[in-house]
Amino acid sequence: MSKVPLGPTPGFLVWRLANKWRVAVDRAVAPLGLTHAQYSLVASLHGMQGAGERPSQRRLADHTGLEALYVSKLARALESAGLIERTRDPRDPRAVQLALTEQGRAVTGRAIVVVQELLQQLLEPLGGLDAPRTLAFTDELTTLLDVPFAPSVPNDESTNESTKGTPS
Repeated sequence: MSKVPLGPTPGFLVWRLANKWRVAVDRAVAPLGLTHAQYSLVASLHGMQGAGERPSQRRLADHTGLEALYVSKLARALESAGLIERTRDPRDPRAVQLALTEQGRAVTGRAIVVVQELLQQLLEPLGGLDAPRTLAFTDELTTLLDVPFAPSVPNDESTNESTKGTPS
């Protein structure tokens, strides 16, 4: 039998921190007409375009960790707002490429400044954005994010039979 942790688990703390960050970014970018999810999309697109890439929706979904269907929905809303343009990939007619518009670049630039200031504030207890503790924290988070999840095994009779008597 496993022990019940006395304090919060790492998973609970990651969840709380992610929610705290999402709410903080939502509030910070709302005056620019963005949500946190939209900011994640345009900021990622900004970085990718700066590196010379014109990513597809699928590539942007993979980069951000968002579901492809959700990226498509966000992209349509951002296109309606005049912040991005969606075009068919000439090499693959099924793929949709994304690019920031001039207005999108301006809004994204302002949003990046706002979020960087927020990030500096959040990381101040670790010494700030460029502090050794922050760099170590970033490395630890990257390590956890780089681990693929194993496919889950359905909890059925055959699984239960093979694990009876096996300590957890």
